Amino acid sequence: MKDSLQQLEKLLKNAMLADQFPLRRRLQNLRKQATSKPEQLISLERQITASVERRTLRQQQLPKPEFDGDLPVIDRREEIAKAISDNQVIILSGETGSGKTTQLPKICLELGRGVTGLIGHTQPRRIAARTVATRIAEELKSELGDIVGYKVRFHDQVKADRSYIKLMTDGILLAETQNDRFLNQYDTIIIDEAHERSLNIDFLLGYLKQLLPKRPDLKVIITSATIDTARFSEHFNNAPVIEVTGRTFPVEIRYRPPAGDDDEQRDYDMIRGIVEAVDELCKEGQGDVLVFLSGERDIRDVSEALRKHHPPNTEILPLLARQSAAEQNRVFKPGQHRRIVLATNVAETSLTVPGIRYVVDPGFARISRYSVRNKVQRLPIEKVSQSSANQRSGRCGRVAAGIAIRLYDEDNFKNRPAFTDPEVLRTNLASVILQMSSLKLGEPAKFPFINPPPQKMINDGFRLLEELGAVNKQQNLTDTGRQLAKLPIDPRIARMVLAGQKLNCLTEILIIASALSIQDPRERPMDKQQAADEAHSKYKDERSDFLAYLKLWNLYHDKKKHLTQNKLRKYCREHFLSFIRLREWHDIHQQLHVQVTQMGLKPNQVTAEYQEIHQALLAGLLSNIAVKADKKEYTGTRNLKLHIFPGSGLHKKGPKWIMAAELVETGRLYARIVAKIEPEWIEPVARDLVRKQYSDPHWEKKPAQVVAFEQVSLYGLPIVAHRRIHFGPIDQAMSYEIFIRDALVQGDWFCKAPFFKHNLDIIESIELLEQKSRRRDVLVDDEVLFEFYKKHIPKHIVNGAGFEKWRKQAEKEQPKLLFLSRDDLMQHQADHVTVDSFPDQILVNRVPVMLEYHFEPGKSHDGITQTIPLSLLNQTTPERYEWLVPGLL
Repeated sequence: MKDSLQQLEKLLKNAMLADQFPLRRRLQNLRKQATSKPEQLISLERQITASVERRTLRQQQLPKPEFDGDLPVIDRREEIAKAISDNQVIILSGETGSGKTTQLPKICLELGRGVTGLIGHTQPRRIAARTVATRIAEELKSELGDIVGYKVRFHDQVKADRSYIKLMTDGILLAETQNDRFLNQYDTIIIDEAHERSLNIDFLLGYLKQLLPKRPDLKVIITSATIDTARFSEHFNNAPVIEVTGRTFPVEIRYRPPAGDDDEQRDYDMIRGIVEAVDELCKEGQGDVLVFLSGERDIRDVSEALRKHHPPNTEILPLLARQSAAEQNRVFKPGQHRRIVLATNVAETSLTVPGIRYVVDPGFARISRYSVRNKVQRLPIEKVSQSSANQRSGRCGRVAAGIAIRLYDEDNFKNRPAFTDPEVLRTNLASVILQMSSLKLGEPAKFPFINPPPQKMINDGFRLLEELGAVNKQQNLTDTGRQLAKLPIDPRIARMVLAGQKLNCLTEILIIASALSIQDPRERPMDKQQAADEAHSKYKDERSDFLAYLKLWNLYHDKKKHLTQNKLRKYCREHFLSFIRLREWHDIHQQLHVQVTQMGLKPNQVTAEYQEIHQALLAGLLSNIAVKADKKEYTGTRNLKLHIFPGSGLHKKGPKWIMAAELVETGRLYARIVAKIEPEWIEPVARDLVRKQYSDPHWEKKPAQVVAFEQVSLYGLPIVAHRRIHFGPIDQAMSYEIFIRDALVQGDWFCKAPFFKHNLDIIESIELLEQKSRRRDVLVDDEVLFEFYKKHIPKHIVNGAGFEKWRKQAEKEQPKLLFLSRDDLMQHQADHVTVDSFPDQILVNRVPVMLEYHFEPGKSHDGITQTIPLSLLNQTTPERYEWLVPGLL
């Protein structure tokens, strides 16, 4: 038995990496058993042998790649191969065109990598993962999905036994860490375009740094444009850096700063500067011009200026990330005339525009930045970094020598930051922290990020997770947090999904959640905005932009049932809808549906009501509520001042209370994707996140309890202004004191208990002695009464009902427990107050008339009052009432 286990241990070393860990665990379990069944040993041996055979077969079928000697990276092929063999991590830098993306996986194949596990190759975008996989498959003379596969959201074209190279987005690799913590299915990982420094890339690089000591067999290759490679090298313990030049041509840089100082003048001078720069470049010769701008408004203004200035046969084409595929494709198809492409920073690295000979760079871009203080995503226009400026100018040196005009001076360029801040320093970290907690990666502050985020951003991420119920006060993951981590969407949206199950509206929430996870499928071309708005108006809703998604979903799926795909595409085009994004929406919905089903959540069969749907949405959007302050402005949490985005269906009427899917600051702070809510929905969803303040605690006779007024606020925004509440459970000590003083000492209570009447009668009789003698020194002080009751009544008694329940029980043993004696209540016996000295009545013509004594100086009824019957009024004289009673003489 022992020899057999040792033989299996040796054999296991030749198994596939993904099989080694689970099979080794089974082997160890067999060792621990005193006696093992022969069939267990035979089963394990079969599995190990099968894995070894798979590895042997993969070794035999390992593709033999051919290389294109024309690519710059091939000139350094032997050096790169040796570096990979000698080091666990290498950094390869090179511009677009060097061939690093397509040739690196082939160099790894040549080294025998990809046999024991896959060669994983990440790309920042799905389209890049697909196109690179297609290109490498062609070069290896293989069908896509065979030797080379790819996996992106909703599409997995990788064959477990046949594929050697797997292209994927960095998000996919990150998601795989949930079920494959040691990434055992890979023997090599290539992180491409690492210079983009997205949140996913930085998280992966930190994860790999922690993983490498545990996986000494794993090779990691980081590729980057020639941007900050030293930082990558330092992160991986001074890993070697190999720089490969791309196929680029020299670019002449010209500086043309505008003259304006103030913002309005600067905008005007920028437009004029662009027009003049384009004029200057057009005189240099043929070739297209790429102009970088900050956003859609700038593109519209510059487009209008250029159209007025340039001949009609010049094509002026906008390029934005949110454009339709058809609009973007126009940019990638060179025409017969010169083209001037007006682009946002999407054209820096994400999209390569062909045929560009000239670049105009005003030097600005909208950079997404998260405000920890205000909890909103800001999109300020900022000066681009030196690296971004160089990326922009490099775009005109791809086909021939180029010219780049910068609308700022050289000193301005030199004073700019060298690099753009990575996304990890500019965004909310809740999603990353949630994944780290789920994977048990330790404290975020100690995680090896290349650029560690400041503690305030980590704290803010935890605060959002606490708001969502994902972590507790000790920052530990809750059951809700573990469920959120299973959903491949933003934690806020995932929280809506869980609430949808609880409120029986999961069907509707899955549609909305998947819509919020994609770019808006509604298209609004710059030259057809009015037509697009009219087309989109049919599914707008004046109460909720979220319901507009449900209407659009139903409309699309109705058309999908009855139209061929070509006709459906045509319908989408005519109605300003993106067919691709609608399909992506459908795919995400399917993925979420499968995921929630696996989690045991059940979509509702009956259509949900408005209230349930929006209460579920509110669970993820508590920070994004607001109340109308005036006609157009709203006050949000943390005293934010915001406006409903003009494209919203609620923009014109604007309900009293709203919530928004996001708050984005451009020129002003806008609430986007908005819905009407009722303020009473907020508190039950917000739970212990609300702050409560209490005012005017007082005794109320009728309900026999201490009452106060409650103000409830969420992040500084009052959601309940003046609610009357029972104060006993809030402040027991104060309520106890108020109850005794007002109800028992002052007697302000409808109490039928014998002690109560007894004590009040004695007090009343003693007070009469004081009224007669016109001195406040007979009845004991209220504090004496208070201390008497305090001595006998337990501290948890704060209202009439509780008191009566306790009293009845207590009086079974001590019937006279709360009875006061006359002596208890008198400071002295007041012997001078006798009936003779202070008579209770006098005779008027032998008819007794009662006297009332009042000791209230300054009041009209102070003194002795006699109420005379009307029949005796003529039988008495005023002189009689100038007399004093004997006791006052």
